[in-house]
Amino acid sequence: MISWRTVSRKVILDRQPHLVVEERSVALPDGSVIDDWTWIDTPDFVVVVALDEQGKFVVLEQTKYAIKGPVILPVGGYFNPGEEPLEAAQREFLEETGYEAPDWVFLGDFVTDSNRGNGRGYYFLARSAHKVAEIASDDLEEQHIRLVDRDQIEYLVAQGHVRALSGQAAFAMALLRLYYL
Repeated sequence: MISWRTVSRKVILDRQPHLVVEERSVALPDGSVIDDWTWIDTPDFVVVVALDEQGKFVVLEQTKYAIKGPVILPVGGYFNPGEEPLEAAQREFLEETGYEAPDWVFLGDFVTDSNRGNGRGYYFLARSAHKVAEIASDDLEEQHIRLVDRDQIEYLVAQGHVRALSGQAAFAMALLRLYYL
């Protein structure tokens, strides 16, 4: 199958490191060209669903600018320059929770928007996590670590209460992986 091809690009908004918006000209597989294709470039990120040594999910209860009220989410964050996905995931997990885990499972990497870009997420499941340090997060959101049992995570996912798509997807992928491991 032939892929789409970028013919040209023009930056129309540059707010690096968080956002670049481009107007692209793209050639479709049939040869036709679209001259005003908007592309959104945001940083790649990691998301970590973690279980502690007792099988409880290590989650963050946070407030986020785009979501009203508190929300339960897995750990997540952006890459530092030169980091590999697993390295970024392990660093973010330690910084945001003070936990480390010896067992890591890669759940996959996915684009946020298959037509417009908007970052690629690398998703991980960390098992047998244990506290090793104090939280060293520099996040702007208020957050608290919660240990949540599997039934509660399943309920939150099934009812759509994890109100950020990356978190909802991460918990769902982790739960499926746990059922089939």
